[in-house]
Amino acid sequence: MGEEEKIMAAGKKMVRVREFIMEKDLPAVEELERLCQAGLSGDNGAGGGGGKKKKRGMSLYAEQIGDPFARVRHAPDHVILVAECGDEVVGVIKACVRMVTRGSSSSLRKTKTKTNKFVKAACLLGLRAARDRDGAGAEQRMSGARRVGAAVRDPWRRRASNAASLALFQCRFKYALFRKPWFLGHPVHRHRARVPRAHRVLQLPPPLAASAYAALLPAAAAAAAAPEFVPADLPALLAHKLTRGTYLAVERSPGAGAPSSFAVLSVYDATRSLSFRVGGAQPLLRASLAAARALDRRAPWLRVPSVPDVFRPFGAYLLYGLHMSGPAGAALLRTLCRHAHNVARNNPACAVVAADVAPDDPAAAAVPHWRRFSCDEDVWCIKKITSVAANGNAAPAAGDDDDWTTAPPSSVLFVDPREF
Repeated sequence: MGEEEKIMAAGKKMVRVREFIMEKDLPAVEELERLCQAGLSGDNGAGGGGGKKKKRGMSLYAEQIGDPFARVRHAPDHVILVAECGDEVVGVIKACVRMVTRGSSSSLRKTKTKTNKFVKAACLLGLRAARDRDGAGAEQRMSGARRVGAAVRDPWRRRASNAASLALFQCRFKYALFRKPWFLGHPVHRHRARVPRAHRVLQLPPPLAASAYAALLPAAAAAAAAPEFVPADLPALLAHKLTRGTYLAVERSPGAGAPSSFAVLSVYDATRSLSFRVGGAQPLLRASLAAARALDRRAPWLRVPSVPDVFRPFGAYLLYGLHMSGPAGAALLRTLCRHAHNVARNNPACAVVAADVAPDDPAAAAVPHWRRFSCDEDVWCIKKITSVAANGNAAPAAGDDDDWTTAPPSSVLFVDPREF
């Protein structure tokens, strides 16, 4: 987008929105990220001032660390914008344009096709704004960028508990509530999770994993469970250096005549880009968990299910591409989650294994998780973007015969771990 800038009035001060400059803006953006940690459950890290304070429960906070471009660098078209008020950075937003599947649609159902339709989507991620800012200027600036890039749709992740932010995007920017994935987290214990001997776990090399998913996803589409947001560059994700592996679980001795069962998932190392922390815990709970860790260290044969010190920053492994089939599919998927737990034990920085799934996904019931490490407050908002005709008027996007923004949700939602 070159050096294009946009100046907007913000009260009596002027806000300038421009592209991120690594050498100049990195310290300010990191500080803003620290002050605006996103709460995955409960309240946001940077609570609003004034008014009567509400009693807060435990919350799981997330903070971006390391490379500021980590969430968008995988897309050829990506950008980070910062908002300046004077010499102070008061907001930042990340965006990328990529191809994703849109799940089932009326046109696909009419033609009874077994393939998923890819659409171009502009994904806005990591909005951070100072307490007295609402991020409006950055969003307006990105709206122009999306029109130039001919993006079709734009999902935005917000928190259900953040009513002010949701109202801003719904009322002012005309976004619609779209999807509400579940974040399911489980702590990584000191002891290995037991894998049933009746199950066999195989690691698939990236080319074979890509072929497996290419066969499974059309099958899901034919079964009216067409996955949404599967990236077109899925083979690149499976071969990514931070993907620890794709694992397949099968039964060693399936019953005679019984339908074959299997489960598959992939594991992504997010310890280099994400830092989590649990806040709001009572001192008694902290002391109890510390005592359990001490007992586990001194008497490991007792196999006390001690929890890592989650009150300090820790990392996570993210599970993606979860799929199961057959009568034993749920049990096999639980086995894969235990295996992923054992893989995560090899990384001292990892304290939680987590997955993002759709509420109606059958895999959700099979993923082991703790309530305190999980939440259902994630909200994706969406807005259909029209292209701009030569006369400057809005024109419908080419090839759009129905509206994805109003389509019923699919039972399978693919959450790209690179953008978490």
